[in-house]
Amino acid sequence: MAKQSKRFREAQGLVEHGKFYTADEAVALVKKTATAKFDETIELHVRLGVDPKYADQQVRGAIVLPNGIGKTKRVLAFVAGEKVKEAEAAGADYVGSDDLVAKIQGGWFDFDVAVATPDMMRIIGRLGKLLGPRGLMPNPKLGTVTPDITKAISEQKAGKVEYRTDKQGNIHCPIGKKSFEEDKLKENYQTLIDTLIRVKPAAAKGQYIKSITLAAAMGPGVPIQI
Repeated sequence: MAKQSKRFREAQGLVEHGKFYTADEAVALVKKTATAKFDETIELHVRLGVDPKYADQQVRGAIVLPNGIGKTKRVLAFVAGEKVKEAEAAGADYVGSDDLVAKIQGGWFDFDVAVATPDMMRIIGRLGKLLGPRGLMPNPKLGTVTPDITKAISEQKAGKVEYRTDKQGNIHCPIGKKSFEEDKLKENYQTLIDTLIRVKPAAAKGQYIKSITLAAAMGPGVPIQI
């Protein structure tokens, strides 16, 4: 077991053992526990009462958080023809088609998200084994494969985040930075929780949201009342 640092132990001491906090209390406390020398990401961890091994109980999607996540994403756009200028005007960092495919096949992954127009999927398909494991493969369900390339790029730049259950049925998702004002973190938190409730699978039985924890990237978890 890794030895905990003095900084982490001191931060952990701020969290009362066995107590469940309101969302407002948790946001304020997490900002206090974020004592690293950089602007820590604030992450939301939700344990859901689903069994992801069944397709009808998987929870996955993407939303634009109202206050972003404090990070500017590097967006790659697979487009051709007139869509090239549209993607460039929308702020894509990298724009192209076959040239980008070749670059990625050569081991280049210097981007955070990839978007594409539907016609590009015929050439992107051969990148599945490279982009899939990294979570970079464009997907219509996540809004990253769409004819409206301007909207796709704008949403990513504005702070669109993906949420998906892991093998244990947990969701892990950033909701901002330590430097965010408390009300902005709370608004992002509530938006994500409301979304998870709205997309509850019909096949999920029993208690759906089992636990909610908020934490800074380098800090202890703060349990929230359900």
